[in-house]
Amino acid sequence: MEEQQLSFEEAMERLELIVGRLENGDVPLETAIELFQEGMKLSQLCGSKLEEVERKIEVLIEGESGLQKKPFAPANEDRGE
Repeated sequence: MEEQQLSFEEAMERLELIVGRLENGDVPLETAIELFQEGMKLSQLCGSKLEEVERKIEVLIEGESGLQKKPFAPANEDRGE
């Protein structure tokens, strides 16, 4: 399956599988390198999908309230303001 066609959840599931195999340490070096490269691509894909969702949330917040655009921030980062 092409990485760009994976959903966020599918990419995360595959990434977790890769991390598990690499942590196990029982894969040949060449396989480990291939898994690492695939894992990096999946990590970048997940990051870009999260950024896309973040931009959509900003637009929705701006559109619903008519207020100044506020970037999305996880609840733990919003404390203390």
